[in-house]
Parts: sequence; structure tokens; C-alpha cells
Amino acid sequence: MLVHIATLMPKNLSHEVANTGTAELSVAGMTCNNCARHVAEALREIPGVTSTNVSLESGRVTVRLNREAPPKLSELIRAVNEAGYTASLVQSSELHQKGGSWSPLAGWRFNALVGSISTAFLMAGEWALGWHDAGWFRWTAFCLASVVQLLCGAKFYRGAWNQLKTGSSNMDTLVSLGSTTAYLFSVWALLFSPGTHLYFLEAAGIITFVSIGHWIEARVSSRASNTLRNLLNLAPASARRRNVDGSDISVPVSDLKINDHIILRPGDSIPTDAEVISGDSTVNESMLTGEALPATKKMGDKLFAGTLNLDGQVLARVCATGEDTALARIVATVERAQNSRAEIQRLGDRVSNVFVPVVIVCAVLTALWWGLFFPQAQALNHFLFGSIHLHHLPETPLSAAFIYATAVLIVACPCAMGLATPIAIMAGTNAAAARGILIRDGIALEKAGKISAVIFDKTGTLTEGKPTVIEKQILNSKSSLDPIQVAAALGRRSNHPLSRAIGSLSADDLQLTQWQEIRGSGVQGNIEQSGASITIRLGSLPWLAQSGIENKGIQFSEKWMEQGATILGLTWETELIALFALQDNIKRGAAEVIKNLQAKNYSVYLVTGDNHRTARALASAAGIPLENVAAEVRPENKAEFVKKLQSSGRGVAFVGDGINDAPALEQADLGIAVSKASDIAMEAADIILLNSDIHAIPETLALAGATLRTVKQNLFWAFFYNAASIPLAALGLLSPLLCAVAMGGSDLIVIGNALRLRRSKFS
Repeated sequence: MLVHIATLMPKNLSHEVANTGTAELSVAGMTCNNCARHVAEALREIPGVTSTNVSLESGRVTVRLNREAPPKLSELIRAVNEAGYTASLVQSSELHQKGGSWSPLAGWRFNALVGSISTAFLMAGEWALGWHDAGWFRWTAFCLASVVQLLCGAKFYRGAWNQLKTGSSNMDTLVSLGSTTAYLFSVWALLFSPGTHLYFLEAAGIITFVSIGHWIEARVSSRASNTLRNLLNLAPASARRRNVDGSDISVPVSDLKINDHIILRPGDSIPTDAEVISGDSTVNESMLTGEALPATKKMGDKLFAGTLNLDGQVLARVCATGEDTALARIVATVERAQNSRAEIQRLGDRVSNVFVPVVIVCAVLTALWWGLFFPQAQALNHFLFGSIHLHHLPETPLSAAFIYATAVLIVACPCAMGLATPIAIMAGTNAAAARGILIRDGIALEKAGKISAVIFDKTGTLTEGKPTVIEKQILNSKSSLDPIQVAAALGRRSNHPLSRAIGSLSADDLQLTQWQEIRGSGVQGNIEQSGASITIRLGSLPWLAQSGIENKGIQFSEKWMEQGATILGLTWETELIALFALQDNIKRGAAEVIKNLQAKNYSVYLVTGDNHRTARALASAAGIPLENVAAEVRPENKAEFVKKLQSSGRGVAFVGDGINDAPALEQADLGIAVSKASDIAMEAADIILLNSDIHAIPETLALAGATLRTVKQNLFWAFFYNAASIPLAALGLLSPLLCAVAMGGSDLIVIGNALRLRRSKFS
């Protein structure tokens, strides 16, 4: 039947999904964060699914699809169903009703409310008022426990049955078995053994306390995804579009197309990525980059969806919409990180996969021990715990066998183990995103914890990336053209910061042919003069020397290199006709960042294609040891420098921003791309810094390390909890009711430990 789902869907919904690149599913049967993770993993295995975002509270899953090759919607539903849950596509009329109206009976609130009323009455009657032996109270307890079992327990039974159909088991299996065991034993005792103590309180309490735990878990863990929701809500729902006739009209943002013109007034949130056509203003971009100071925007500058226009009116051209905006890519990155699996998680997964069958075996052995060897079990219990008993002790071998087997089933739920890694990754990546740090996945967090050496690229990383020409020398030339004009014509065609600085020296342009950029060296082209095609070059002195060109301005070059300037030469055929000294100021606080890293025992290196003198001058200003400087390194050799350090057993982080840095970012154990990095550099990096302030680098490494420590702490306490609690329950110290409370508490401890990352400070 599933294969016909797509044909039964409303055409307008399929069209909407195709246009937006997302599908919204309603999934029944998810009872905890582990269930949500299983649903997300099942969907991400489908080719064409780029990311998923699961909301446990609402039971919704937002699936982002590859627009070029999206999967069939029936495949999404089939994958969820095969994972043991029930999925359906949310109709278009419901897409904007995610939260719905608040109801005290929605989700886990129903179980928590109904179960609490019943359990509270049973607890008062049995523990405080002494009604447990009264006949009327025994039958009242049966009725109340039956209500909890049938109504509140339905979620657990459905979940256990769905998992059983797929040949697997989970927490629902253990809760269902445990609660049912206590309930059925009590029904048998009520009908056939009048003097036997009943455990209807335990049967109802198990479901109630586990439900309360899930309700709190869903509310608390949802706080960990606040950053993502805040990002999604940054962009407004409508925009002012300027029509061809000059009139303005308010339209939904989804109706905007590339090259549409939009009007932005003071106080407007920017609806989509755009480029300023006319007007100027300042824009608050702190919500995306964490940069406190507003950015000045004028004609030609980029605007980003979700940022705030402060004090000017501008006309802008739409240059990206929907999933192609910077905001959408950031959201997708955060979603991918939250749904990613770290290597350390495999340990927890392997244990969780075999844990439920092992627990069931332990429960059976516990029942046999108490049922067949009751006197010996009692004696051991008294020897170990003396008079310490936290519940009513069973009076018969049969009741002891049932109750303590139930306690083992409940206390050993593997929820905390399954939550340990994903909740920490979610909290860590959201804490990072709130600081303008995008972490691609959980593996990046793990790699960050193994770093011992940090390599900085120079231009745009340690320096501002805005070099200016501070001096120039014009040499004798056979050319009749102005060397400044020639150099500017060559430079303005390049995106390299040094070339752009030269290109700004003259507004006049020249007709060039065969222009090309030699990566890491310079630019060259041909120009026509007197009927001849003349080769002209602008670039580094070593590159020009390789072309057989003599440096006739050695004194000029040495003077400015000693002061940390970069020297570029301009040639006319084989003749050097001009020299330019360019200086790129070191970023404010760079020396402090280097000192901070060194204080934390990181070895810091500088690698650059610039000359040795310039590199050493910058290294001295930044506090990098001169023996850790690699100069005149070609782009393809930066990765080799990383390999060299890795071969000595070090974990290496590379910090860069340009196309030239992509191979080194890929080769490094951890690639960090700084603000305004090229698209290629960002794609190669593990971590992207949206803020240009490199103070974020120590903070990034510290946050990643803290997240990894939190994962390890969570796994340790989850394993320790189960290792300690199962024997205590099997030996008779803990009742099923206490076990249910302890099981829910272990989940909250893991979640609370992870949420500390959102409030912590890192430096």
C-alpha cells in the first residue's frame, strides 16, 4: 500500500514539497529522544535526504531534500514505518500549525496528569492511611491501575509492538514488560490469593513516573534546540517588492525570485540575501555572526537574510532565496551537526542494541533466584542491606520473583546511554551557533579534542585581509603606458586581496587578452601595442625570478620587507617596470590569541606564500616562534606542511580563508574557516567562524573540548548507573516504583549535564 502513497497525495502538496525542498511528516510512536534519533537515522539513509529535524514534543519531522534528485515521499514514509514507527505526510493546511493550541492532555501531559492523580491516591492510601488491606481499597486500586494501564500505557504498548514487528526492542519493551508483570500478578493475587500484597501502585507508578520523566525530558531537551528555532525565526514572512512601474507591494518571502528588487526601511528585518543597489545604511548582523558592531552597507554590499536594517532606506536586488540563503545554509549546518553521529557514539549504540535482551535475561534469572531460592535470597538481602529497605518486602517466593524481576526491567532502561552523546552534541553545537561558530558534525568535535598544533594562514586570517599599497617605485620602461594603469588593469580582474589593492590604484581600464591567474604567484595577460602582443605580469618576486626577470629594485624591496610589507612586481615582457609595497595590518588581538593558545599548550605555526622577511616580521608581531614559520609556501605545499606535522604524531588544526587553503583544510585533522572565507574553503572546513574576530579560535577549541568531555561524562554516568542499579534491584533493595523514578532521573541528569554547555563561558 505504501507504494501508492505518492499517487494519493494532493497535487498541490507534492508541488509545494518540490518547490520548498522540504517535507513535513507526522510520526506516531516516538516516546523519547532515542526514538527521535532512530527516526532521523532511518530517514537520512535515504538517498536525496540532506538533513532532518525531529520535534519530539509535536511528533513532527522536517525533512530537507536534495532539489536536484529528491526521493519519493513514499520512500520517506516507508523508512519510518520500517523503523517501527507510523508516519504520515502533513497536509498543506497543517504546515503552519506546528505547535497547535496548548492542551493539558496533549502528548505526555495526558499520561502525567491522569497517571499522577491515580498514583497519588494509591500512594496516600497505601503508605499514609493504611488502607492497603481493606477490601474496597484493593478493588479501587485495581480500577485506578487499570485506567493507567489501558489509557496511559497505550503509548508504551504501541511502541513495544511496533518494535517487535521489526524484530527489535527498546525502552518501551522494558516498561511494558515491567508494568504488565506487576499488574497481572496483582490481578491474580486479588482474585485468587486474598492475603497477598498487591502491587497495583507499582504497576501504575511505573507508567506514571516514566511518563513524567519523558514529559520533563521533552521540555528540557527542547531548550537545547532554541538556537536553531531562533535562527529559523530571524527572517520575516513578507517583503516589500518594487514593481517595474515603481510601485511597492508586500509579498510573501516565498514569492521572491532572483533579481527581484526589494525595499528595506529602517527597522526592517532583511527577508532574503540581497545586494544593495542604491542607498546606504548600517545593519546589525550579530544574530548571524556574533559581531557586536553594526556593519556599514552601501552600493554593491551584500545583505543577509535574518539581519536587521537599522537606520537607512535601501533598494536591494535579491541574489539568493530559500535554501540558498546564508541563513538557510547555517540552519542546515546546525541541523546536520545535531543529527550527526560521533565515533564515540558507536560504543553506546553497540551496548544499547544488545542491552534489552540482556536485561530480559537478567530479569528472568532474578525471578528464578527469588522464586526457587527464596530463603537464601532473603538471607543475602538481610546480610547486605540489614534493615535498609526502601519498600514493602514481598512475603512469598512468587511475589518476590515477579516484583524484583519487574524492578530489574524498569531500572535498566538504556535511555540514558542512548541520550548521552546526541544530547551533548546538540547542546554543544547550539552553544557554538549562538557564538557565531558553526560546527559541521560530531566527528569535528571529537577531532577538536585531539588537537595539539594550530597552523595559521596569513592573509585574511592573522591579518585583516585588506592590504593597501603603502609605497611604489616606477622603474625605467620601454612601455609608453602608465605602469600604474597597467598594474590596475591586471589586478582588478582577480579576487585576491593583493590584486584588488593594486586594482584600486586606477579607475582606467585596458583591453587585455589571455588573462589568467597563477594560483599563489600572481596574474598575467597580453596587451596590444604597436601591432605586437606584449606579455605583462603582476606578482611575487620569486615567481617573476623564475620567469627570468631581474629585480632592479633590491634596495626598495629589502627596505619594505624588513617592515613586514609584501612586494609585488610588474613586468613588461622580460623587464621589471614597477614595484609595489603592500601592507596588511595584523588583526587586533592576534597576539593575545596566540598567547592564549600557547598557554593551553598548543604549538602555533604560521604558513604563508609571502617572502621570509615579511613572514618573520608578522610572526614577531604576533608572538609566533620564528622556527615555527614557513614562508614562500605554494598553495599545494600547504597540505604537505600539515602532513609533516601530522607525521610527528600531532593533531593539527589549520585556520584559513582562501581557495588556496582548501587542500590544507581538508588535510588537517581539524579545518577552521574564518569569516568571509571562500565557498570552497568553507566546504572543506570542519568548523566555520562567522565572526571575523579570531578570538573565537581559542573559544572554539575550548567549547569543542568541553562538549567532548560532556559526552564522556554522560556515557560514564549512564554505564555506571546501569552497572550499579541492576544488582541492587536484583538483590531486592529497590522497588519497581523507585526504579521508575531512578530511571527517569538518570535521563534528566544526562540532559542537565549537557545543557550546562549553553551557560558555560569558554576562552
